[in-house]
Formats: sequence, C-alpha cells, structure tokens
Amino acid sequence: MATADPLLRIDNLEVSFGAVRALKGISLDVREGEVIALVGANGAGKSTTLRSISGLARAKSGTITFAGTVINKRTAPQIVRLGIAHSPEGRRLFGGLSVAENLRLGACTRTDPDGVARDTERMFVLFPILRERWRQLAGTLSGGEQQQLALARALMAAPKLLLLDEPSLGVAPLLVRHIFDALAELKRQGMTMLLVEQNIALALELADRAYVLRTGKVALSGIASELRSDDRVAQAYLGAAE
Repeated sequence: MATADPLLRIDNLEVSFGAVRALKGISLDVREGEVIALVGANGAGKSTTLRSISGLARAKSGTITFAGTVINKRTAPQIVRLGIAHSPEGRRLFGGLSVAENLRLGACTRTDPDGVARDTERMFVLFPILRERWRQLAGTLSGGEQQQLALARALMAAPKLLLLDEPSLGVAPLLVRHIFDALAELKRQGMTMLLVEQNIALALELADRAYVLRTGKVALSGIASELRSDDRVAQAYLGAAE
C-alpha cells in the first residue's frame, strides 16, 4: 500500500542540452509502493527525467528530493547508495562478462553477502533463464534475455526505487509478457517503480498512476486505469494538437 508522503518528489525540473530544453519545469511525485508510468512520444523528455534522477543528467534548475534528501548535486554512485537503481534504455550490460559477473556488479555497493545470496536466488525465481545462462557471456544472450539480466542487475542493488527505461524495447512479444509479469510480481512485493515505456497499454496496465509528457512538460496526469480511456493521452502521445 502506498504511503501518504512521496518517496521521490520532482519540483519544476529543467534540463537543457546546449540550446535544447529537454525538460521545461516538470513536477511529479512517487509514493512508496507505487508504480508510476511516464508515457509520451519520442523526445518528450521521459528518459531525460530518469537520467536526471539517477545523476546521469544535470538539472539546470528545480529540485529532486528522494527520501527527504535533495539529490540534484549527488553523483550517480552516491545516488545508487541512497537506494535508486536505474535499468537504462539499451540495457548497457557488460557483454564480455558472464551473467553471474553482471549480477555481482549490480550488488557492488552492498556489504551483506547473505542478503546478496538471497537476492541472487530471488532473481532466479523472477527470471529462471538466468540460472540456465549463469556462466554464459551477457553479449551472447538474446535481446529478451539481456533485458531480464539488466532488470536483475538493477534489482541486485536492493533499491528503494527502481527506474525502468523501455523494458520492452527490442524484446520479442512472448518475452515482453514474461518481463511485465515479473514486474507485476515485484509490484505485489511492494517495489516502488518509475517506468518509462513506449507500449502505453502495458505501461497503464501495470501502473497505479501515470504522467503523460509532451515536449518536456507534463501534459496530463492521473490514475492509470482512468487514463487508459482518456482521448487526451493519445493526443499527447501522438503529438496531436490539443
């Protein structure tokens, strides 16, 4: 059950890359135990939002507050240690390392070997293929298998907040369903997630609430189940005029 106080709060966030304003003062919040979807057309600012939270992109102005701490000036490693893990678009695995080595790297900030062992077993329950591929090089896995490994690697950090960027991208439909079933199980276990996903139907099926981004601004927000039938979502998603 979500709590009343936001675990993550973004206030008037602006991010620019040279002359390009990627985010134009967005505000959103994520409460503990919630799954929040960020949806919108390509270039709307969804991935930039996640990268700003995880310290990979710097805010021009505005604040990002996590568990009561302003994290704008923190480095990416410091943010991981605070409890935020990011599974990025494109997976970014170490292709020359095995599945086992990638998972160990995901847990590199932890000092609880027993907990790491338990979480490794938990990953095998969520993603059984990883047990079968334990010694296989990550670069030789299929796209869907790589995506499962990327998610498991992020979870090995034992995060309080999981950032997911396009988990269905480049994945065969059957494995997409498997991945979203695993995310639904994580939701049932109480994992807090902020999800960027181009497949709007899957995103709104999983999420509790959603924010629709359009050209760096929040165009619409609300309860995910209600947004599924809101024509304004399609307008923003397709870039149609309001």
